[in-house]
Amino acid sequence: MKGSIFSLRSLHASGVLLALVSSGCISFQGGAEAVHTYHLSLEGGQREVDAAGGNSPVIQLSPPQAEPGFETPRMVYLKRPYELEYFATNQWADTPANMFGPLLAQSLSQSGIWRDVVLLPSLVAGDYRLDLYGVALQQEFLQQPSRVRVTTLAQLVDLKQSTIMGMQRFETSEPAPSENAYGGVVAANRAVAQLLDQLTVWLRDCVRHSPNCRR
Repeated sequence: MKGSIFSLRSLHASGVLLALVSSGCISFQGGAEAVHTYHLSLEGGQREVDAAGGNSPVIQLSPPQAEPGFETPRMVYLKRPYELEYFATNQWADTPANMFGPLLAQSLSQSGIWRDVVLLPSLVAGDYRLDLYGVALQQEFLQQPSRVRVTTLAQLVDLKQSTIMGMQRFETSEPAPSENAYGGVVAANRAVAQLLDQLTVWLRDCVRHSPNCRR
């Protein structure tokens, strides 16, 4: 009888150990699993839009502010709505919000709209200031294939008039080519590029005082 109980316990322990090894929580090669680090980048040229004409203005870019729960380099994913989870061995090189700022500056500099794009803090005077709030980037395993969603709220301020010209929420999503963190990275870069294109066109409309600026 004691031998049977011992055998059952051994089988149970073996099953738990196998599950931990399969999930990557335990490695027999010694040490923890290596952490993979990724970055966001602009692949190729961004959309070119018509210049504003005349004396092109200068735009200042405030440091983008992250949505709560996204102020970390840890990569966020969802398996059910509203619940944020983080990959254990995959991370961004910096927070998505911090990586977004230089990419936005690069995109706007290539657009032909602005005489200069200034990252704040800076002593360089500007005609407009762009503020970004609630920057969030997440991989959603709510369907097949999974999708990466990028969102932010943009606010454009006319510095000479001290008025808010427009406020707009932007959201883009892209399907992941594989159901893992790296598939999310590929989709994230595509989604960010789309969002930057949308922001660029919206800013052009604002400079032209188009009604589309206050959507």
